[in-house]
Amino acid sequence: MAVEIERKFLVCKETWRSSVEEESPIQQGYLADGATTVRVRRYGELAYLTIKGPSSGISRLEFEYRIPLADAEVMLAELAVASVIEKTRYRVRCGSHVWDLDVFEGENAGLVLAEVELDAEDADFERPDWAGEEVSDDPRYYNASLSQNPYQSW
Repeated sequence: MAVEIERKFLVCKETWRSSVEEESPIQQGYLADGATTVRVRRYGELAYLTIKGPSSGISRLEFEYRIPLADAEVMLAELAVASVIEKTRYRVRCGSHVWDLDVFEGENAGLVLAEVELDAEDADFERPDWAGEEVSDDPRYYNASLSQNPYQSW
């Protein structure tokens, strides 16, 4: 069983840009959104189907499976229940963790979020100076929410 433990922060400075190790464009759409979400993500030339259970604190069950890129493209175009999210993901190392920084585009342009995955809810991690307000518990910043209620409409 896979458990995702993730903390999420608004990005308040651009200093992370000098430490980028990798970047990839992402398109993702939701096929079902509720207590359990089903997401299709195109990550560069790879595609994944992800099923996430309801959150319990900063943890939730997560199962991810690679799928054919052509299938993902059809699912995003034909089956997404709300707007497809477009963003560029940058991977930045800070201490012993690699952070994912998402710079959103389209209806969510202007939003930059940083996420760090942890081994335990109470795990220690180095918090970089560019990690501003924590929004882990704010459902407005969940990607599934952003697909239905984009950042620019707040």
